[in-house]
Amino acid sequence: MSSDDAVPIGEAAALYRLAPSTLRWWDRQGVVAPTARHGGRRFYGEDDLRRLGLAYLCRVVGMMPLDAAAVVASGTADLDTWRRTMRAEIDRLDERVERLTAARDYLNHLLRCEDDDIIRCSYLDAELETRTPLGPRARTDLVAAARARDVKTDAVRDEKAGPICPSCGGAVERPARGRPRTYCSPGCRQRAYRARARRDETTSQTRPTARSRPT
Repeated sequence: MSSDDAVPIGEAAALYRLAPSTLRWWDRQGVVAPTARHGGRRFYGEDDLRRLGLAYLCRVVGMMPLDAAAVVASGTADLDTWRRTMRAEIDRLDERVERLTAARDYLNHLLRCEDDDIIRCSYLDAELETRTPLGPRARTDLVAAARARDVKTDAVRDEKAGPICPSCGGAVERPARGRPRTYCSPGCRQRAYRARARRDETTSQTRPTARSRPT
């Protein structure tokens, strides 16, 4: 492939408004075959740009993380790995769609509720029964249900309890010594970190950037 039939990495990155470092990372993940070099610079041909475009679309349309997009767009991934990655991402989106649909339906119900005071809405009873740890007790008498709770086993937040975990909503125990904890468990901390990393990747990789100089 000659340089007349290809573009340097800066122009390839600018085509999709990506940082050149993203293309280098995708190169290392095997998204494209080892890129041709002319004068020490990377060059990308038509097929390379189409494959990078597929990875880009997996990110901005399919909402895939970078590593999954790399597998799907790669021309070297084996078929089982490719299918497993696709199914995992589709399952993740299905779960997200279900949560968003439930949220939309609930808010639409609140919007259409004809009760003078929304807390008297009969729909609220069913939601309290389904969504809160109190279960059926929450439907009839919240005061009695709250008094009946076992404070030794329930995660009741009072002045002695720790803060609420931002990942799962559970109580965070205060350590006897040392710095206060933010998350209730290492698993919640890791999930929050991954979610934050995905948001940062989405923001940084899709943000318009200045046209980079070829490297």
